[in-house]
Amino acid sequence: MWEWILIIIVVIVLLVIVALFFNYYNRIISLSNRIDNAWAQIDVQLKKRADLVPNLVETVKGYMAHEKKAIEMVTKARERMMGAQTVKDKMDAGVELAAAMKTIFALAENYPNLKASENFKLLQEQLDGIESKIAYARQFYNDSVLAYNNAITTFPGRWFAQRMGRTEQKPYFEITEKERAVPKVTF
Repeated sequence: MWEWILIIIVVIVLLVIVALFFNYYNRIISLSNRIDNAWAQIDVQLKKRADLVPNLVETVKGYMAHEKKAIEMVTKARERMMGAQTVKDKMDAGVELAAAMKTIFALAENYPNLKASENFKLLQEQLDGIESKIAYARQFYNDSVLAYNNAITTFPGRWFAQRMGRTEQKPYFEITEKERAVPKVTF
């Protein structure tokens, strides 16, 4: 009778160990996969930022270039008019100056804030949204790394991780010294 009780106890202990092994095995694999997924999400947001920023910056630059061009047109037309010696040259310079002034007035009418500021606000809002998503994805990644590292370094997970060959801790996503610096915004 005692033999059967001892055999049953040994079988139960072995079943518990096997169940713990599968539990920790699946947990460690799941946490590792979660880290891979979290990194992929960061990568997606970084790609989105890389794709979005140049397009929006070019849009803003386009407006700034247009405004700059109109101001340069007015300045050159005025200089030409001031330097004109003959009546014909003065008339041509006057027409040129009027056309340049119409461009400035049209910009002012069509773009009360000269539209460039609206585009800049859009650029800021979209970049802010992307940066928030990147920050959240980084936080999720680091939380996943913490859970994984805890699972493979604490007992009994460490014992199971060693059997699986998963003893190397995953690195945290840390910002660089350059990213820690306060950004300088210039217009």
